[in-house]
Amino acid sequence: MTNLFSIAYKPLKNRNIKAICTLFLTSSRAATGFINKSQPPMSTAKYAKFDVAQFSCLDDNYGYLIHDPVTGDTAAVDTPDAKTYQSELDKRGWKLTHILNTHHHWDHTGGNLELKRGGALVYGATADADRLPGLDVALAPNDKMKFGNSEGHIIDVGGHTNGHIAFYFPENDCVFVGDALFSLGCGKMFEGTPSQFWGSLKRLRALPDETTIYCAHEYTTGNAKFAMSVEPGNPDLVSRNEEILAKRSRGEPTVPSLMKEEKATNPFLRGDVSEEIRKNVGATDSDSFDVVFGKIRRAKDTFRG
Repeated sequence: MTNLFSIAYKPLKNRNIKAICTLFLTSSRAATGFINKSQPPMSTAKYAKFDVAQFSCLDDNYGYLIHDPVTGDTAAVDTPDAKTYQSELDKRGWKLTHILNTHHHWDHTGGNLELKRGGALVYGATADADRLPGLDVALAPNDKMKFGNSEGHIIDVGGHTNGHIAFYFPENDCVFVGDALFSLGCGKMFEGTPSQFWGSLKRLRALPDETTIYCAHEYTTGNAKFAMSVEPGNPDLVSRNEEILAKRSRGEPTVPSLMKEEKATNPFLRGDVSEEIRKNVGATDSDSFDVVFGKIRRAKDTFRG
């Protein structure tokens, strides 16, 4: 989907000990995305107060359904493809009650209108109210929302887009970040500024180490190549890169990840702690860390490794 992003947008553990994961895995493309759409990778993780179902959508998106087994509430995190989401709902016997939009891009909102016909409410950023199809509940940064027996905290993660938000559920130790943060990467800076985006990533980085990060795309292999090019001397990164290559060779997803992994290996979170990264992207001692972040982002944009 990234080739379309540069043209236009249409509004339209894992190792966490608190999560018990059952994985049903099939083959997927070694570098990014999925090749077997009739049998996409699927997983279900059980947290303190809800379950998270993960499945593939479109070319390289991940879809997520959050289900509270006590109240029966079920949320779709973004809606890349209504047909896929409805199929996943039907096979589990879940009824959709919430749609949580992280940002306005078409591969995150394309199924909103079709899926809300059953009565689900669409939640999204006030800043994107005119770009989120079918928006019912507008949310501002630092707002809190009720979902079943859990409380979602709204985090401003603007940068990829100006109105981008993340949904953080502290009682369940997980956050849904859309395209703001990826496994070993972050989204392209289409609308924001380096200062804005760096501030957003610092807010995410401040979450507890054991927070599970659910991002929206399987981009990790490409991200790892770039990360290795700017911080090859990081032993945690070297080890993680080997683990990622092994997972993808077996057709396994690399998402979700843990915040402690991202803090130790994701170059976009490390511009203020890694002299090696700063040197390799041409940053100087006089550069502020938001400027350093901008140089890391530009280096990734032009990376052809």
